[in-house]
Amino acid sequence: MINRSEYMKLISMALDRSRAVALLGPRQCGKTTLAREFVDINSPNYFDLEDPTSLIALTNPKTALESLKGIVVIDEVQKRPDLFPVLRVLLDRATSPVKFLILGSASPDLLRQSSESLAGRLEIVEIEGFGLMEIGYDQTSKRWLRGGFPLSFLAKNDEDSYAWRKSFVQSFLERDLREHGIDIPSVTLHRFWVMLAHSHGQVWNAAPIASSLGISEPTVRKYLDIFTNVFMVRQLQPWHANIKKRQVKSPKIYLRDTGVLNFLLGLKTETEAFRHPGCGSSWEGFVIEEIICSVDPDNMYFWATHNGAEIDLVFMKGGKMYGVEIKRTDAPKITPSIRIALEDLSITKFSIIYPGIKKYSIDQKIEVLPLDKDLGASLIA
Repeated sequence: MINRSEYMKLISMALDRSRAVALLGPRQCGKTTLAREFVDINSPNYFDLEDPTSLIALTNPKTALESLKGIVVIDEVQKRPDLFPVLRVLLDRATSPVKFLILGSASPDLLRQSSESLAGRLEIVEIEGFGLMEIGYDQTSKRWLRGGFPLSFLAKNDEDSYAWRKSFVQSFLERDLREHGIDIPSVTLHRFWVMLAHSHGQVWNAAPIASSLGISEPTVRKYLDIFTNVFMVRQLQPWHANIKKRQVKSPKIYLRDTGVLNFLLGLKTETEAFRHPGCGSSWEGFVIEEIICSVDPDNMYFWATHNGAEIDLVFMKGGKMYGVEIKRTDAPKITPSIRIALEDLSITKFSIIYPGIKKYSIDQKIEVLPLDKDLGASLIA
């Protein structure tokens, strides 16, 4: 079993200071497994809203919940948005003996209901699939190919992993999105998802996708936001510096799980992934997700000008700005874009991340870093 101690620590700390904690993330990423570390699945304090028994027990939710004490888990809470007002009433009791750990996908309905009914009462903890900090950096290639969803990563072989991702994508389009109230034909969404895979790591441009699908650009934007809200896509916003250069204003698009990305691109093996034209952008997105997990930045962006200067990641931590370039090359060098960024932006430190094993400096402000266990500390050292 993979040790997910960091998430356990985050959830424990959140429960210590908040009466309600929402554990949000995509389907099949391990939320339920973590919740069962806090409350046994057979406990009267555990409600799984995909279990008919739990649904019957919550026919009268206030009656079912008000006598409980300790931590109460409600899994797949997005299936019952009507529970949020009841939770607010129970949490507002003068001496509430209960804390709620609610699990669900980051659906628009869930976020809207939580913000309206539990404003100031709910702390949100985001969870993703397995990261390298959990499985070990010696598993980098396997994690890059298969992605971080537990059942995909832990499959017996690459073929079984690919088959699981095929089933996941189909189920996600045909069932999960509909449960979030998204009534769009699955065939259309699948085509859109594949187009996003081919746009991975690129600046967003709705026009060619809208034209190909025969729909309007606002509708394409709506589709993009849907996939962002359910943790399938990350929109990395551009950083705007106060300089004279014309800067890019549209976000860059990344599929958050490289296993799903590889499936949508039809890449079944590591060799196929290495030889694909999108190998560099795939690696870029993979590393960005690892940086986010290891550094937990306050804010994150990319930076680009219309003259061609571009930096993969600019993030804020502790009031300081850090720049990162991601290069899948054996011997990365200082590029003109890096020099322009150091000149135009107030960057405290610049790092180039590569697939090698040695850490070294190539300039007073620039370090080359491997993707290893010291990555987070090295980036902001």
